[in-house]
Amino acid sequence: MIACTRRLWPCALVLLSGATALADWDFNDPFKMHFPQLPDPNGWDVNMSMPRVLADDWMCTDSGWVSDIHFWFSYQGDVFAPIYGIHVSIHADDRSGPFSRPGNLLWSRDFMPHEFSVREWGTGQQGWYDPAAGMVLPGDHAMTWQANIEHIFDPFWQDAGTIYWLDLSVMTDPFTQVGWKTSFMHFEDDAVWGDMSGMFWEELFDPFTGISLDLAFVITPSPGALALLAIAGALTTRRRR
Repeated sequence: MIACTRRLWPCALVLLSGATALADWDFNDPFKMHFPQLPDPNGWDVNMSMPRVLADDWMCTDSGWVSDIHFWFSYQGDVFAPIYGIHVSIHADDRSGPFSRPGNLLWSRDFMPHEFSVREWGTGQQGWYDPAAGMVLPGDHAMTWQANIEHIFDPFWQDAGTIYWLDLSVMTDPFTQVGWKTSFMHFEDDAVWGDMSGMFWEELFDPFTGISLDLAFVITPSPGALALLAIAGALTTRRRR
């Protein structure tokens, strides 16, 4: 046992800094954005397999590190395969064109399998959509998955009240396609799609109704930060007593 005695705060920092377990995100967990864009159980999954890139915007509600990112996805035809990597980038909000889109690159990182976790989330009658290929497949698959990227090393700092864009692309085997799940919750502008070149962006609309599409994700505080806040509060209460 570590003898913390009167130096409880430094010891807490040491103990928590060594915690590397990956965790999931559930409905009642905290978040640091306008609101969690939850997955539509009967929506679309838009192809995000490299070299495809998808992006959606969020507003920061609490300045701090973007150390945890969670998003929902499915496999085309429910053909499961391991994800070999996730490319993540964060961009400024560019409103100079006919529609808002990712602007200047602010931060990027490639995550390997040991740096994220995946779990089953739920089921529903879902469609597959690849706007670049003009492919629309209603009722293509049923399974929904959640990806959790946590404890990000050298994370991005976000400022409250600022709108950013989250860009994602997934690498898997050439016979499997992964789609970022659409959300039934809408914020600001349409999500967009492009490719790894970053040379163009196109808005995302429902291929049947023409309604704007948003994508399912949530930016959260890191579990370690929440634990530190809880310990700090407990220590403060103890001192007051």
